[in-house]
Amino acid sequence: MDLKDIQNLIKFVAKSGASEVKLETDDVKITIKTGSETETTFVQQMPMSMPQMAMPQTGVPAAMPAAAPPATDGVKTEENEDSKFITVKSPIIGTFYRKPSPDKPLFVEVGQTIAEGDVLCIIEAMKLFNEIESEVSGKVVKILVDDSSPVEFDQPLFLVDPS
Repeated sequence: MDLKDIQNLIKFVAKSGASEVKLETDDVKITIKTGSETETTFVQQMPMSMPQMAMPQTGVPAAMPAAAPPATDGVKTEENEDSKFITVKSPIIGTFYRKPSPDKPLFVEVGQTIAEGDVLCIIEAMKLFNEIESEVSGKVVKILVDDSSPVEFDQPLFLVDPS
């Protein structure tokens, strides 16, 4: 089971309204628990070499999205203003970087015009650096994440004005 399958499973469970789902295969054990405040996912890799050996039942948190804040009038007007913009979202969980290395310039800045295929940022996941390319052309209006910050799957990263 790869990361994309796990992310799709998390989204499916969140939308289904189930409070807990457990999935076990030969090499992976996943428990997804949802509650009123948070959603917790535990992924445990089972040993390949010695299946008879007992493993402790400890899990590694894979994702813990924060609960959505209650809607207010201020948020609604901000959403209406931002509705004309395209939101570029994170395709993976990892660490967000605005430049390729500490001594290099930023990929993009607010006000910069970008074209489809331009690299917007890098997200590091499990020691792999993934370049995130723009799927739209336009002008970067807002950068929603700080450099070197952890990001979640489907988290908004940039607002782009396509006009």
